[in-house]
Amino acid sequence: MTTTPHDPATELPGRPPIVDLATWQAARNELLVREKAHTRAGDALAAERRRLPMVEFDGKVEVVGPDGPTPFLDLFQGRDELVTYQHMWWDGAPHQGQCEGCTTTVWHLKDAVYLNARGVSFAVLTSGRWEEVAPYVEFMGYTQPWYSVRDLDQPVGGAPGYLSCFLRDGDRVFLTYSTTSRGTELVNGSMALLDVTPYGRGEAWEDHPHGWPEGHESCWYWRSDADGNATWDETSRPVPQWTRPGATPVETLGRPDHYC
Repeated sequence: MTTTPHDPATELPGRPPIVDLATWQAARNELLVREKAHTRAGDALAAERRRLPMVEFDGKVEVVGPDGPTPFLDLFQGRDELVTYQHMWWDGAPHQGQCEGCTTTVWHLKDAVYLNARGVSFAVLTSGRWEEVAPYVEFMGYTQPWYSVRDLDQPVGGAPGYLSCFLRDGDRVFLTYSTTSRGTELVNGSMALLDVTPYGRGEAWEDHPHGWPEGHESCWYWRSDADGNATWDETSRPVPQWTRPGATPVETLGRPDHYC
């Protein structure tokens, strides 16, 4: 058992203070009370979401996928509930020029078997032309269905970066919930894990003790070069792309004025 007393003179710079196990457990238990309150507050919010009204729209509106024009209703795959993520798209950009933020969101849900087991389908929507989207999906190795919603109005089309929920009642389709920005972190398990590490996400906005490593801009590690160095320069691409077959060093981002 660790019995090291709390001695400021022996503390390691930029790291938590060193204490004995009993002291650590007491501090951990105190924080746990607040964590449990946070969990219950989240449960209460989820209950409120279930009580939101919903809006009906024409489920026969057609999106475009690997089988051509497809009624939106078919995205449910016979299930009663559907979750979609609206992926940003830059027309004409190479694979490495597509959105890092949307990449990190979609990458975290490559397999929806547990959603399917609960009666929920999942699909990725994007405004890109299907002839551009299809090779990107193949290169990334995505296994979940993608569809182009180009030129379609909300709630099927609309702005990128949205996570939305739909309900089906026979042939009737309803929008029940939608969120964007940090709301989409629901999909990104890496964020939640980083939040429990000593250094967190390593972003400048985080509240860190004095002496902690200096934070960077948001999304700073979502792009890297071929050697794994976090960078947004002309040799970078979204991090998971380097694991894809055929990925090679790049010479251009494809769109120099875009950002996370």
